[in-house]
Amino acid sequence: MTVIPPSLPLADPDLGLLAAISATLMSDYIKPENDPWAGSPFAWIKTRPSRQIGSIGEQLVAGWCAAKGLDVTRTGDSDADRVIAGRRVEIKFSTLWENGDYVFQQIRDQR
Repeated sequence: MTVIPPSLPLADPDLGLLAAISATLMSDYIKPENDPWAGSPFAWIKTRPSRQIGSIGEQLVAGWCAAKGLDVTRTGDSDADRVIAGRRVEIKFSTLWENGDYVFQQIRDQR
């Protein structure tokens, strides 16, 4: 897949036409004034698939805990995500949904 930085002109006129149409359609689907993620340092997370978002959440929590001086290690099994300050921890991550709630779809008894 070729990625064209938005600042570069599009050499193929058809690709340029599609990009222009896409830009006009975007406002029908994305309302920056209503987007709570606009300008956020976390906005990029919303562009990732859900499985990656969970992994990113684990890394954010592990990094935050380590920065606060807590000992953080991987567990080496699927019963927990990390061992933080000697406690086995399963990390669940959610972003704010459009209705203003945080929803955790993957919470279940893993026993």
